[in-house]
Amino acid sequence: MGRNAYDCLKIAELTPAVLVAMRTHMNYRHAYHAGNHADVLKHATVARVVQYLCQKEKAFGVLDAHAGIGLYDLTSVEAGKTGEWLGGIGKLVEAFAPDVEAILQPYRQALASVNAQGGLQFYPGSPEIVLQLLRPQDRLLANELHPADAETLRQSYLGENRLAVLNVDALQSIKANLPFKERRGLVLIDPPYEKTNETALVAKMLAEGHKRFATGIFIIWYPITTQSFVDDFLHAIEELGFENILRAELLIKQIDENSGLSGSGVLIVNPPYTLEADLKALLPALAKRLGVEGHGRSLVEWLTPAR
Repeated sequence: MGRNAYDCLKIAELTPAVLVAMRTHMNYRHAYHAGNHADVLKHATVARVVQYLCQKEKAFGVLDAHAGIGLYDLTSVEAGKTGEWLGGIGKLVEAFAPDVEAILQPYRQALASVNAQGGLQFYPGSPEIVLQLLRPQDRLLANELHPADAETLRQSYLGENRLAVLNVDALQSIKANLPFKERRGLVLIDPPYEKTNETALVAKMLAEGHKRFATGIFIIWYPITTQSFVDDFLHAIEELGFENILRAELLIKQIDENSGLSGSGVLIVNPPYTLEADLKALLPALAKRLGVEGHGRSLVEWLTPAR
């Protein structure tokens, strides 16, 4: 698989139709944010869940509804403009206590694999992390709406027969591909939340996914910008009436209207039975390490418990 996904596609090679699509689709590009504190929370959780799914021999599927390009260069112009990774994965170079490192192991494995020469130049997005952990019998459906990014992802993993790249709306990818033929697996939903109706769209994605695949594991990432946003988001999810939703949040600074991204959270529907304990051990350590001026804190609780 490719290790320079970010430069696999040159703008000059794009067709006029793709260029038009690029101008009319979302502006968000994850290269500016790769490896930040939100990625650490999201990807450490995803890696742990995929590792759990691998404990049974039976095959499983993964649908990544907002896949990105798969691999990011932390020395790129985009990453350099924000430097967000320095406050995220850049602070994880030093090892934690052994119990925390055991939980981080599959995430660390993916990081080490894309930085075979040592150091920290490349950051693996969710498709790369999942592929690092999948077995031959498992498969990943990686959906990316941005046409150039979808093509970059496709070209970077030519010959990878466990991967299918999709280029459709995230909701459509959920409707069209669930339930998995394997009857077990994971769905990752992590949009950029740029649209004013994104919360309602995420709730709809989860509703549609759960209707088709009620026994599946769903991970929904959300930003923590203001308390009102979080309250509205969680209320929309609770209104769906689903049981067995675990909530985990990592904050690196105080929530304030003007502070931007103060942290992020993940909701895990049908979490593996060990995940609550894992996150309760991991998140306080991350909060202490990544917190700004001592303001790091974490939360792990049931949004809606199983009955």
